[in-house]
Amino acid sequence: MTRILLITGGTSEGSLHTAALRTAVRFAPADLTAKLYDGLRGLPAFVPGEQPVPEPVARLRDEVDAAQAVLFSTPEYAGSLPGSLKNLLDWLVDGGDLSGKPAAWLSVAAPGEDESALTALQTALSFGNARLLRPACIRVPLDPAAVDAQGTVTDPQLHRALQDILQALVRSAAAPRPRSQPSWQAYSSVFPVVMRRDASTPRGWRPPT
Repeated sequence: MTRILLITGGTSEGSLHTAALRTAVRFAPADLTAKLYDGLRGLPAFVPGEQPVPEPVARLRDEVDAAQAVLFSTPEYAGSLPGSLKNLLDWLVDGGDLSGKPAAWLSVAAPGEDESALTALQTALSFGNARLLRPACIRVPLDPAAVDAQGTVTDPQLHRALQDILQALVRSAAAPRPRSQPSWQAYSSVFPVVMRRDASTPRGWRPPT
């Protein structure tokens, strides 16, 4: 069974990004296990080459190693990534833990509100030699009112988008090498719309506008 690790850059209890990834756990297809990483606030500051690595960092690396793909969702602070998420990425890049790992991001912000954070995320993933699935990076702007009492998002558009993202990550994890012509359809505010005919694309799904 494919295992996908979900990493949020939100540190507040009411983070919309965390709620979106928590929803991914709830609506994950039966052929995969999605786990939400919960140790962001407990990671120590990055120290290049530190040995032995602190226990929270070792646990993070074990979780990334056990996953066949990683999905990120992050807010933007001060024109870039939250410091806590950048710290996490510094540890993973230093350890080579992202090398060859399929990765994607989910944005729940409106266009123009997080482009700098997404650019910084993609740059860090590139330095870590992660395999960014650009067409699987999807933007679904959400209203905080869409989060229910259980901390999950009720918006059906997000549910469909998450199915697209997770299934794309499953296919990429199973493939021996990246496909140069992705056969699925997704929307990104940073990259152009990719349109392909494929029976695996859920009926009725349209890129958010």
